[in-house]
Amino acid sequence: MPEPVVPSRPVTPATPATPPTPPVPLAALLAREDLGLRQVTGGPAADVTVHGAHTSEMSDPYPYLLGGELLLTAGVHIPPGAGAGGGRDGGSADGAGAGCDAGAGYFDAYVARIVAAGGAALGFGVAPVHDTVPAELVAACERHGLPLVEVPPRTTFSGVARAVWQLMGRARTAELRRVSEAQQALAAAAARPDPVPSVLRRLAGRLDGRAVLYGPEGAEIAAAGREPAGEARRALAGLARFVTGHASTTATDTVAGTRLAVYALGAGQDFVLGVAAPQREPGDHTIASVAAVLLSLLTGEQRSGTGAARSSALVRLLLGARPEEVAPLLGTADGEDRAHWYVVHARPTTGTPDPISASALGAALGSPLVDPAGDVVRVLVPAPPAPAPAPRPPASTSDGDPDAPAPRTAPTPRAAADPNPAATNPSPAPAPRQTPAPQPGWTLGVSVPVAPDEWPAADAQAARALARARATRVPLVRHADRPALADLVPDGEAEAHARALLGPIAAVPALTGTLRAWLSLHGSWDRTAVALSVHRNTVRQRIARCAALLDADLDDPDVRMELWFALRRT
Repeated sequence: MPEPVVPSRPVTPATPATPPTPPVPLAALLAREDLGLRQVTGGPAADVTVHGAHTSEMSDPYPYLLGGELLLTAGVHIPPGAGAGGGRDGGSADGAGAGCDAGAGYFDAYVARIVAAGGAALGFGVAPVHDTVPAELVAACERHGLPLVEVPPRTTFSGVARAVWQLMGRARTAELRRVSEAQQALAAAAARPDPVPSVLRRLAGRLDGRAVLYGPEGAEIAAAGREPAGEARRALAGLARFVTGHASTTATDTVAGTRLAVYALGAGQDFVLGVAAPQREPGDHTIASVAAVLLSLLTGEQRSGTGAARSSALVRLLLGARPEEVAPLLGTADGEDRAHWYVVHARPTTGTPDPISASALGAALGSPLVDPAGDVVRVLVPAPPAPAPAPRPPASTSDGDPDAPAPRTAPTPRAAADPNPAATNPSPAPAPRQTPAPQPGWTLGVSVPVAPDEWPAADAQAARALARARATRVPLVRHADRPALADLVPDGEAEAHARALLGPIAAVPALTGTLRAWLSLHGSWDRTAVALSVHRNTVRQRIARCAALLDADLDDPDVRMELWFALRRT
């Protein structure tokens, strides 16, 4: 009997290449009743992924595999005697022992080459060459951990291959749909009042993991999703520091079974997006990249001469300069200095503001001058310039003679007769800067436009307007700016009268603040409680205390008017 042919063993690459196609689980093929496939040995089919199907009757299929294939064979390549007992012409009983030993060596080398090439599974057709799957082949697959599938006689290899490509096509379509839906969801999240936390929450949900935004110092600014184990969490922070200090913009790793990936956001910003997920699907990188682009836009900072001028303004203020002296340094997007400014106080409809959402609010209002400290975001917004005065009519040439004829003017050409309207009708001027408008997800209080030396007063106006907006549940309230009877009283006399009238309660800010809010809201207990974030019974107690200390009937409209006049002067 001739010796069985043992496949040669060329150098094996360390990591077999995998085609960039969406894999399908082997379990999906086994579930196809029309194929009738049966797994003979190997691990759970759900854990085996197939990237394609390939038919080969070569004794060494290694050079023809890319990795991840379901290799299909009918055993034509098996030498005589190697598969004794499994073929239709199995050989004599005298040579059975030698055939088994030779077959074991052949099948072991054959399966080892498939595993070295990265094959996902082996499919063996039991017709027309072999009636059953050779026992030596089953044993070799068990030793090497290669899943072995029996293909029944009624199922052709082309039918198996077609089923694989059909399942891969469906997987590809489902993956594209998943990526498209994730892109739309991330874009919608970026348009929310809290864009950065919303994007992180949506990304963590789509990847079924953790999404973290790291700041320039490596600290977590915001995060969403299930927090990974301590080792993976530390490794993710280490990857973020790595891309911050190197030219690489992305990095990946796997720690404790968790897939880690980081993305540097923009050039020179030092913000990093970190993602940790228990598994990584083919489209996850695309989804995370979309989130990284959106976060780059949300965290982007314009680095220009304007930033240097604003830093100079801050330094001058700290060194004692007056606001009106540094205001010209606070350039605007159109490059013009503004003589008047709005002060805007804002609170998010839900939750508390974060620095990124505060910056987004400032961008929506047209100003980068944002103070996100505390529960209230303050924005300094340049007011639109005053409209230019209408042109005066040309002076008469009659030298004052009432009887002189009026000067003749050239006739105005008709628009319909103009063959080139663009030549005679210049482009419209750019739209003027608008006053602060309501913003989705925010409650705003807006002051009147003031000069820089009046910013503190405008700040108080915006605070009162915001309190009224929250109490009345409207998105925006503007501080009224119109002449009043109180303006007829000289400031000195008005302030002296206010100090005398409010003297009994002036030492208790909670009483004066409550009285001011209560009067501005027409004596509404509930709205005042909302505006001050206290219980309505607290409002009642404070107003009763004010009435007792002032010895006044607060139900009297004249008394309320006097008190309101005094409160406006304090």
